[in-house]
Amino acid sequence: MSTTEDRSSDANGMPSAGSVDMKLEVVTIPVSDVDRAKEFYTKLGWRLDVTPPTVVQFTPPGSWCSVQFGPNRTSAAPGSAQNLFLIVSDIQAARDKLVAADIEVSEVFHLGPGGRAGGPDPEHGTYRTYASFSDRRCRDVVRLRQRPGQRDAPRGGRARRAREAHRAAR
Repeated sequence: MSTTEDRSSDANGMPSAGSVDMKLEVVTIPVSDVDRAKEFYTKLGWRLDVTPPTVVQFTPPGSWCSVQFGPNRTSAAPGSAQNLFLIVSDIQAARDKLVAADIEVSEVFHLGPGGRAGGPDPEHGTYRTYASFSDRRCRDVVRLRQRPGQRDAPRGGRARRAREAHRAAR
């Protein structure tokens, strides 16, 4: 479903809220040390938002969704926020920028038939190339995922078939 589609029922025909404009705005993450977490997200280059005094909120560049933390914001254990995904257009450039900011980042990898394998996805599949980074002190793990772009789009697929069908219909 694209962001412009309007669905008024789910796959089973049941009414849903699909016709209401909804966007994920904030994810609350549990941290063990608010000051260390602020330092970490500042090093990432994320914007510190203006919030009430007991809330710390950072927003990644270009994102509509923020992370929020602070004293007594959640009952979840510190470090339990795992596998948050940042979608980037150029995973190597994003990784290089994080490394330059002194953030520990894994090498680029993909998930192959045998599990995790080094390097980008050989087929340049949609959302199949990753790198991970974390604040080891706070144990939050964030994964970078590369979205498809012109050079990263999967070969063939639905978009190519749609273009071919459109040309054939002319």
